[in-house]
Amino acid sequence: MAAQSNAPIIIKKVKKGGGDGHHGGAWKVAYADFVTAMMAFFMLMWLLNATTEKQRKGIADYFSPTIPVNRVSGGGDGSFGGDSVFTEETLAQTGHGGLPRHPGASGEGTSAGDSGAEAAETAMLEEVEEMLTGQAGESMLGDKAMRHIVTQVTDEGLVIELFDLAGEPLFEDGTAVPMPVLAELAGMMARVFALVSNDVALGGHVRAQPIVVAENPSWDLSAERAAMMRKLLETEGFASDRVQRVTGHADRDPAARNPMAVRNNRIELILLRSDLDGE
Repeated sequence: MAAQSNAPIIIKKVKKGGGDGHHGGAWKVAYADFVTAMMAFFMLMWLLNATTEKQRKGIADYFSPTIPVNRVSGGGDGSFGGDSVFTEETLAQTGHGGLPRHPGASGEGTSAGDSGAEAAETAMLEEVEEMLTGQAGESMLGDKAMRHIVTQVTDEGLVIELFDLAGEPLFEDGTAVPMPVLAELAGMMARVFALVSNDVALGGHVRAQPIVVAENPSWDLSAERAAMMRKLLETEGFASDRVQRVTGHADRDPAARNPMAVRNNRIELILLRSDLDGE
C-alpha cells in the first residue's frame, strides 16, 4: 500500500478539436470573394442598362484596346487619364480623348463671350438630342424607328447615327434604295433640323465584304447611300444649301468590333456647330 501511495499522479489533458469548423476564417475569405463577384455582376447589369450602345462600346474598348493608348490620350488627370470613359472618341480608339478638335475648345485664347456662346450652342444641341431620343419626355420618333438611332454631342456637333439592325436594314441589300423606315427617319430629321440654322454633314458607312472581290463596291455604295440620305432630307423640305458635305467612308471606320457586322451599315448625320460651318 505504501508503494502505491508514493506513485506519481498522472493528469491527462484531452484537447477537443472541431472548433475551427465554426470559428475559423477560411469561410470568410470565400464569402468575401462571393460578395465581390456579386457586386461586380450587379454593377455590370447597371452599366448595361444605364448606357447607350456607343458608350458600352467605349467602355469595352477601354479595357480591351485594339489600338495602343497614346500617352496624351486622356487630355486630363482623372483616374482614367482623361475626362471619363465616355469622352467623345473613346481613348483606346482614337488617341484624341479630350483633346480639342477646333480652335478655342480648350478655352485658351477665348473670351468670356465666346465661352458663353459655346455653352449656349452645346445646350441647344443637347436639347435637339433630347427631342430625338425622348430623354426629356416622349420621343419624336416611334419605338421601331428609335431602335435605329444613337446620338452624341461632340466637339464637332450633334452626331446622329442611323444604323441597320439584324433583319431590319435601312437600305435594300447591296443597294442605295431606301427602306420605309429610313424615309420615316429622314422626315423626322428634316423636321428637327428645321428648328435650328446649323449646317449638316452626311457620311455613309458600310460593313466589310466577307470575301475578297476584284472591285470593292464599298466606296461607291457608301457614297451613294450618303447621297440618297441627302435627297431624302431635301424631299422633306430641308434646304440644300445647309448640306456642307456628303462623304462615303466605305468600311474604313467600323462601329462594331466585327468589321462584317450589320451594325457597321449606317448613315451619320452631324448637326455642325456654328464655328465649324463653312470650314
